[in-house]
Amino acid sequence: MRSNIENNCDDHEDRFDCPDSLIHYSYQADSYGLIIHDGGSSIIGISYCPWCGAKLPNGLD
Repeated sequence: MRSNIENNCDDHEDRFDCPDSLIHYSYQADSYGLIIHDGGSSIIGISYCPWCGAKLPNGLD
């Protein structure tokens, strides 16, 4: 999760434009979401890791 959230793409300045960026973390809302690659900045909130199914913690720590 952390590696996908912190991934910086060399080709795309905005994470929402990069097809390799799948997860977004909002510091303001303290929540995680799956990025919807539709040309905008939409996300679907998630509470569980999409890879292992573990409940996501509050914050990135």
